[in-house]
Amino acid sequence: MRTLSLFTALACALLPGCSAPPAVPEKGESVIFVHGLGRTSASMETLASRVEDAGYQVINFGYPSTSESIEQLTERLSAEVERSCGEERDHVHFVTHSMGGVLVRNYLSLSNPQHEGRVVMLSPPNQGSEIIDAFSDSPRVRSILGPAAMQLGTGEDGIAKQLGPVRFSLGVIMGDRSLSPLGSWLIPGPDDGKVAVDRAAVEGAVDFIVLHATHTFIMNRRDVAEEVLNFLEHGRFIER
Repeated sequence: MRTLSLFTALACALLPGCSAPPAVPEKGESVIFVHGLGRTSASMETLASRVEDAGYQVINFGYPSTSESIEQLTERLSAEVERSCGEERDHVHFVTHSMGGVLVRNYLSLSNPQHEGRVVMLSPPNQGSEIIDAFSDSPRVRSILGPAAMQLGTGEDGIAKQLGPVRFSLGVIMGDRSLSPLGSWLIPGPDDGKVAVDRAAVEGAVDFIVLHATHTFIMNRRDVAEEVLNFLEHGRFIER
């Protein structure tokens, strides 16, 4: 993504009347973005660009979220971290949306429990989702959402329960606005249309905030980008 910024700066230097944006010092730190179920890396592009503009090296990871299991997708993530970060993989940061948070939890539990980088999760089903509980017996829903989604139930056999507490620096940003009346009807208490606010929490997280955001578009908000950057820099969200 930084290549585009350098190209723009070069073009402005050659064209009369064009001024390049101020240079942003490189932090030398990498941030891997991991999108959610049924989405692509394009869904994280706005947030990734804002983080990149702050000087971080950005890797926007894409994966086939509806065709493989959590275990298979975790292998893809592990390969991407190794390819992109190599010897620096223990210090890389992660920013995730929805199921992407579960992938990172699974990856870190298997590869490096003492991970030194920071992680920000947006709307993660850290304790599963009642929506998966309600439709897990439907062949049609299973075929649409795929095997990984079916592992996100709230029961003891769900992968969220099996992962246990986190042992890395984690901040969770959750929304409490919904675009899904059916989803909110299935979920007890405040929710974002896909995940209950309470089920986004996980033991071991160092910070947790709730914003008036929806599950689908939380990653596009400017205030979310500000919170993400503050956590990556300081290990805490902005004091309000």
